[in-house]
Amino acid sequence: MSINVSEAVREAKIMLEPVAQEEALQQAKIFVSTIAGIETSALTIHSEMVLAPEQLNDLGEMLNRRLQGEPLQYILGEWAFMGLPFYVDARALIPRQDTELLAETAIRFIRERGFGSCLDLCTGTGCVGISIAKLAGIRVTCSDISRDALSLAKENAELNEASVSFVESDLFDRIPDKFDLIVCNPPYLTLDDMQTMQKEVTFEPKLALYGGGDGLDVYREIAWEYEKHLSEKGMLLLEIGSTQAESAAALFSARTSVLNDLGGNPRVLIVEP
Repeated sequence: MSINVSEAVREAKIMLEPVAQEEALQQAKIFVSTIAGIETSALTIHSEMVLAPEQLNDLGEMLNRRLQGEPLQYILGEWAFMGLPFYVDARALIPRQDTELLAETAIRFIRERGFGSCLDLCTGTGCVGISIAKLAGIRVTCSDISRDALSLAKENAELNEASVSFVESDLFDRIPDKFDLIVCNPPYLTLDDMQTMQKEVTFEPKLALYGGGDGLDVYREIAWEYEKHLSEKGMLLLEIGSTQAESAAALFSARTSVLNDLGGNPRVLIVEP
């Protein structure tokens, strides 16, 4: 039985509704456009295009993985961040749009203050550090405790032709240098968060998610050590959970301020010694 693009989108949407709810249609379009090799925005133009049997098999495999709760991004294997492509898989946390505020803020301060070096702690996919290196053109070192995450970040640096250094380190343990800017999206989910999170999130590495009972364990370690690795007029930027603005800021004796994301939630903590 032949099926065209329009019919495939409609049937995929129905299948995805139990796991994707209001995003079912958009995810259906993404899957169909991926297997058809066309842009999502061009689906209407190609609505009558008949899909080949192997394309339908690929679509079926993607939909089955999604119905098991696997995140869309892992199934696709690639996701955009700051307008750049990044490989994504279970080695690291999925890049999220909210985290773009961390990268955007870093780039803004680099340009305003003439910063020449940046350390990206807990780099994961490398999306923040690589975006900074690519878009701001400064020296960037990406660090992570996870060897698997670093291998993925290196692949992403090659993908984006970004010149970045990599260090396997538990936060500052193996970081000898000082930097004008330190950025970090640390694990910050609380114990309660870990017990109640969506099924999609359970596919992501717990090492990149769990921040201790109150979610602040990594922030405490950073607060204890960061000044030794910051240049004289340097700056620390941290992503925070939506309820952690006051508690995270209280860990630092320096001047702090908080930026909200597009949803109006506290998202980036700025620390200026």
